[in-house]
Amino acid sequence: HYFGEEFDSENGDGADMDDNMRYPKTKTEAADALKTLIQVVLDTHQKYKSKEIVKTLEGSKNALILSHKTHEKPFFGIGKESDAKYWMALLRQALVAGYFKKDIESYGVVKITPKGEAFLNAPVSFLMTEDHDYLSKGTDELIVKTKTDTDQVLMDLLRALRKQVAQEQDVPPFAVFQEYSLEDMALKYPISLQELIQINGVGEGKAKRYGSKFIHLIEKYVEENQIVRADDLIIKSTGANSTLKLYLIQSIDRKLSLEDIASSKGMEMSQLILEMETIVFSGTKLNIDYCLHEILDEDQMEELTDYFMEAESDDIDKALEEFDGDYEDQELRLFRLKFISEFGN
Repeated sequence: HYFGEEFDSENGDGADMDDNMRYPKTKTEAADALKTLIQVVLDTHQKYKSKEIVKTLEGSKNALILSHKTHEKPFFGIGKESDAKYWMALLRQALVAGYFKKDIESYGVVKITPKGEAFLNAPVSFLMTEDHDYLSKGTDELIVKTKTDTDQVLMDLLRALRKQVAQEQDVPPFAVFQEYSLEDMALKYPISLQELIQINGVGEGKAKRYGSKFIHLIEKYVEENQIVRADDLIIKSTGANSTLKLYLIQSIDRKLSLEDIASSKGMEMSQLILEMETIVFSGTKLNIDYCLHEILDEDQMEELTDYFMEAESDDIDKALEEFDGDYEDQELRLFRLKFISEFGN
């Protein structure tokens, strides 16, 4: 507060600035509905995606439901007292709570987890958060909500897809997309290659090489879960950054020493490596063998190749711990650039 004024976020003017205070979310007991939902997934032999599960509950047909003759089953339409929005919200919250999972190999088919099976046998309380409908509260304002939390359900799907792609390409998962790139995807929901290029750590090279499966998964997820995306993604900065990127690529192609490159731009070596990481992690190859041969011998490079090929993560702190002082931070970071350039880009 300023000048003796009290700012009360719960009862005063502050409360009117917070949608959660103006229109508090209510939670309702949904154990019976969740039991019905799990039973329907079980009765349909766990072969449907979210959309078909919800249609089965509300008694709505489509080609897939007709082909499996689900509309002839006694449970078809068992949840018609609630609308599709309700069932989709319940399914999303049950996924987050761990009662279901989505099968990545089948592009989003909903499966019951052991936790879901246990609930079916011995139901417990399940509180469902109701979706807000602000316009029904008597306001003429159009309230636009901005998503700031990573979608954990989508994040799990993206990790599973990354693992699958990595196995197909015979590379570690981080060589496909790094963790922070997946987090940005699960925040912004890119559904085109152009949008994917705007994701942190994803450049044109990465997008073209690996992107199609990821945007297909995200597009399906957005459609099935009725997610409203932002109108546009923030465009990554260019200009000075692009000029520096071009200079670094050309200098490395000319095999200039990293010390000279850093000095010419008034940078510390750690800053230069950080800029190089930005380039490589976005999908551009950098051939720095000429530098590495000055600091690592063949046996060391073979040892590091084996390590990163088997590692679940490219985390440098974990590598430092693994090698217990055999390598310095900058040596590991430079070799990681070589590894991702060769195996991921």
